[in-house]
Amino acid sequence: MTSVIREPIHRRGQQLDTIAAVLPMERRDKLAELLTDQDVETLRHLFNEGMGANTLRALTSDLAYLEAWGLAATGKSLPWPVPEALLSKFVDHHLWDPQQRETDPGHGMPVDVDENLRSRGFLKSVGPHAPSTVRRRLANWSTLTKWRGFDGAFASPALKSAIRLAIRAAPRQRLHKRAKAVTGDVLAKLLATCTSDSLCDLRDRAMLMVAFASGGRRRSEIAGLRIGQLSVEAPIDVPDDPPLPSLAIHLGRTKTASGEQDHVVYLTGRPVEALNAWMAAAKIESGSVFRGIARWGTVSEREIDPQSVNAILKQRAEMAGLDAGEFSAHGLRSGYLTEAANRGIPLPESMEQSRHHSVQQASSYYNNATRRSGRAARML
Repeated sequence: MTSVIREPIHRRGQQLDTIAAVLPMERRDKLAELLTDQDVETLRHLFNEGMGANTLRALTSDLAYLEAWGLAATGKSLPWPVPEALLSKFVDHHLWDPQQRETDPGHGMPVDVDENLRSRGFLKSVGPHAPSTVRRRLANWSTLTKWRGFDGAFASPALKSAIRLAIRAAPRQRLHKRAKAVTGDVLAKLLATCTSDSLCDLRDRAMLMVAFASGGRRRSEIAGLRIGQLSVEAPIDVPDDPPLPSLAIHLGRTKTASGEQDHVVYLTGRPVEALNAWMAAAKIESGSVFRGIARWGTVSEREIDPQSVNAILKQRAEMAGLDAGEFSAHGLRSGYLTEAANRGIPLPESMEQSRHHSVQQASSYYNNATRRSGRAARML
């Protein structure tokens, strides 16, 4: 009987293996148990349609949470299309007023649902969810509904009103703590922890320098960087000094660009030297640039995963005596633009390297960097 029950799970696990390149496969077994056959087929369809890896990972994560919540709250897998009443229940369970909960135990997420999700690792924080998290999960729920060929009640006035009222009733929502920018001074401290000739130090030094100097590349872009994306450029002449090595990185598909667009960023000088030193020591001549390193110094054939980029940065921050919890890989991206502003580099020039499409987003880093030292902040 047990083998009959496990057979669909095993089958879904094999199907998930076909999109292992983009999904967090360390959670494959849990996903295979939680998702339905239709869920897995939808994800495979989205993968075959060319959906970006980051977007698909986010959809998968939210779908897994939704299915876990649905099972805990109703005892069944999610129905498709989802009834409006279930959407309202989802809002009620995730946006609630802690003060009202003290006098009304039935307000918010029921205790048994909370304990179920918490025991399975889907719920870690205490209290209501952030409105942005609820809206994102509803948006991804809506996207998955459309991809299945159904219409949903996600835009219904009643649901929108319920969300507004829930947020208004609980004004003290948790604020998102933005990671600190990895500016030039912080980067120097991180690099000071990887000065030996060991493979780990050579890799981490090259990774940090390339990620920062190439415009603050996203962790997925660094993890997925391949030799075929690199092309050697003519050295840059510098008066009274030896020419500086130069390298072009062809980005291909990114979060804001399709694979048909050949966006190029450039590395010059020390980042190129660090990258060459790593690839020579690791004997990397093709395939992925940044790879895992085994305990005994063996370099993997496979690329590191994006989360490893984040983990490496945090590890280096801790080694440098910094608070690792204050930094993340995204800090390299915000740090690049912040450092550019500090050095007086024009915004358009910095955006050419960072490949930001939104002037509003890019300029926010400039504004934050210049306001502290500007005349408006030095009135007295």
